[in-house]
Order: sequence, then structure tokens, then C-alpha cells
Amino acid sequence: MAKFQWEATTRAGEKKRGTIEADTAAQVESRLRSDGLSIDRIKKEAVALSISFGSGVAPKDLQIFTRQLATMIDAGLPLVQCLDILAAQTPNKVFARILSQVKSTVEQGATFSDALRRHPRVFDDLYVNLVAAGEIGGILDSILNRLAIYIEKAVKLRGQIKSALFYPIGIMVVAIAVIAVMLIKVIPTFENMYKEMGHAELPGATKFVINISHGFINRWYLYFGSLFGIIFGSTAMRRTDGGKEVFDRMLLRLPVMGGTLRKIVVARFTRTLGTLLTSGVPILDALDICARTAGNKVVEQGIMKARDKIAEGHDMAGPLADSRVFPTMVVQMIGVGEQTGAMDQMLQKIADFYEEEVDAAVSALTSLIEPIMMAFLGVVVGGLIIAMYLPIFKLAGNIQS
Repeated sequence: MAKFQWEATTRAGEKKRGTIEADTAAQVESRLRSDGLSIDRIKKEAVALSISFGSGVAPKDLQIFTRQLATMIDAGLPLVQCLDILAAQTPNKVFARILSQVKSTVEQGATFSDALRRHPRVFDDLYVNLVAAGEIGGILDSILNRLAIYIEKAVKLRGQIKSALFYPIGIMVVAIAVIAVMLIKVIPTFENMYKEMGHAELPGATKFVINISHGFINRWYLYFGSLFGIIFGSTAMRRTDGGKEVFDRMLLRLPVMGGTLRKIVVARFTRTLGTLLTSGVPILDALDICARTAGNKVVEQGIMKARDKIAEGHDMAGPLADSRVFPTMVVQMIGVGEQTGAMDQMLQKIADFYEEEVDAAVSALTSLIEPIMMAFLGVVVGGLIIAMYLPIFKLAGNIQS
């Protein structure tokens, strides 16, 4: 997607200019004409050499913006003035530029939700649909407050996912680095020492470790090539629908971590769906958004199957139970919520419960993985050290004899 600078004239003869992100100039022209503007000039911006990760807008920036915008609208300030103030005061220059573009689009007559929809990397489907529901219902300030709470909880949940996944990976990386240093630096030092001592016959374990060291030093490219091949292959596999499904299904079936990831998925689904339903978004649209934001291909397929069944006239609990993704308790509570007409409240209660469960599960997982990984590291490193000290023990025994 490229950036285009444009100049146009309104029906009243006023000159306007701005910047729009689009794939082609034709898209920009169509967008401007739909806003009732007469186009004077469209020019594609030169591409600057830069490296960026993600949207350039952190979830914390989005949360603060949402909360402040809700407060300003509740105080009676016009939307354009709110956006102008928030764009001027945000320290994130990328976000400030995006808010200025949103303000410009709103000034041209577009709705706030349509202006946000033009920046999908910052404002996702959930955000845009909730804002649209707030505009239609005249409760934009309440919707924005609800969104701020949702983003805060989503950030916390994302942090728990990182703790559950990246902590054991971090320890494994440290273990590999320690073993590599021993194979490259420590073991060759012992080998040279034994050669200088003229030790005739080394124990089998010592020879085995020395051979591993030689193989690692002489063919290090094979080891690192295999490692990068595994990483690259798994990353490429996850970019395909079939590969992502296999990978996500495998994650959910892991002995210890799978249960924690399943709780995280349930917490995210129920919180998102509850927020959407509370805000007045239709159930089918809400399920469609939940599926796209599930973060797990298996769960996404289960939600979409449930959505298709609901579209045919079935209730929600039955299809969710058939998907075998959600725990029985969650399905039963959703069924009760359907029968009592308090589905949104029931979903929020489920989300609160599972978020507390995730807290406890992540703490337990961290406490369990830490000693296991430390024991693994100790056994491997200790085994290497003992193997290299065996000739010294043998020599000391011979001298004593």
C-alpha cells in the first residue's frame, strides 16, 4: 500500500489537501469522488527507506487515545476538535499522523467509523464495528469506554501468552548457547591438555564428547543450517492455512502448555463476543469478528462452523459443543445465557473467570517449567564436564594405586 498526496476542491469552492494510503491512484480518486470532492491533483509520495514493525502504534497508545476520546465526547466536545487535540498531544508521531488523516476524512463528511476503517493496521474490525454501533445508537462515549477496558484486558492477555510461550524458549536458547560455548572453547582446551600430558587411552565418554566437539567445530554450518531450516520451515508452514491449522492443533494438544493456551483462547473469545453483543453488534457479525481475532486456526474454524449453524436457525451452545474446542462448562453457561436472554453478561462472567484461571495457569506453568529446564541444562552441562574430567579421575586413581 502506497501513500498519495492529493489536492481537491469542495462543492463550496474550498481547497482541500491531504494524504491517503491506497494501492492505486484510481482508488484514491474513487474515494475522493465519493466524498463529493473535485480532484485537482493526485501524486504518489516517494518511498523512503525505513524499517517499521507492525503498525507503529502500540496497544497502550490506542488505549489512552480511546479513553481520552470517550472523556472528551462525554464532555460535549465536537469529534473533529477532539481528534485535533489528541493528534497534537500524542507523543507517537505515526499515530499523530494517522489521527490527522482520520480528522481530515471526518471533516470531508465521512463517518468516524468509515474514517477509522481506512487504517486497518491500527483500528481492527472489532474497533471499527463497535464505533459504528456507538454512532448508530448515539452512545459513542460508552462504547469507547468499553473499548478502552477491552484493549487493557487484551494487552494483559497478550502478555500472558508471551509468558507462557517465550519463557521456555528463552531458557532453551540459553541452554544451546552454553552448550555451544563448551563445545567450541572448553572441550578443546581439555583435549589439548590431555595431549600434552601424553595420556594414552581416554575413556569412551570422553572420546564421544571430543568427537561431538570436532563435528560441531568442523561442520558448524550443518548444525546452524538445520536450526535455521527448522525455524524458516515452521514459519513458512504457519503462513499457509493447512500448516497453521496443524501447528495450532498441535499447540492445543501439548501436555502442559495446551491447557493454558486453551484457557487463553476461551478468555479472548468470550471477552470479545461479550463486548460486541453488549455494544449492540448483531450476533452473526460478532461471531465473524471473533473468528478473525481468535488467534488460533482451529478455534477460528470452530467459531465459523457455529456461526453457519446459527445462521440456519440453531442455537449457539450446540454448535460450540460440536466443535470440541470449548470446555463443557463454557458451553453450558452460554446455553444458560441464551435461555435467560443475558448472553452478554454471561460471556463477561466467563471471561472474568478464565482470565483469573489464565493468571494461575501461567504462574503454575512458569513454576513447573523453570526447574525442568534447569534440570535439563544441569544434566547436559554436567554430563559434558564429567566426561572431560574422567581421565583426571582415572589418572588420580592409578597414582593412588
